[in-house]
Amino acid sequence: MYKLIKMSQVSLCLTCGAKAKVKTSNGEVAFSAIQEEEVFKKVGQLKKAMEKFKAKAEALAIELAELKSKKEV
Repeated sequence: MYKLIKMSQVSLCLTCGAKAKVKTSNGEVAFSAIQEEEVFKKVGQLKKAMEKFKAKAEALAIELAELKSKKEV
């Protein structure tokens, strides 16, 4: 029913202090810089997901109101 979105782990880079994605492989921690394009893409994805959620919530609110009005009659 719901699709889980895996979010990247973000931390401050130990060398330069910039925000970076953290990946661990074979016991070693690797930092990779976050590019502005990646941020804009992720924000766009989150906006789309929020719009879908908002539309579903509004539809459910309308359906609930209809069910309540039928129950009262």
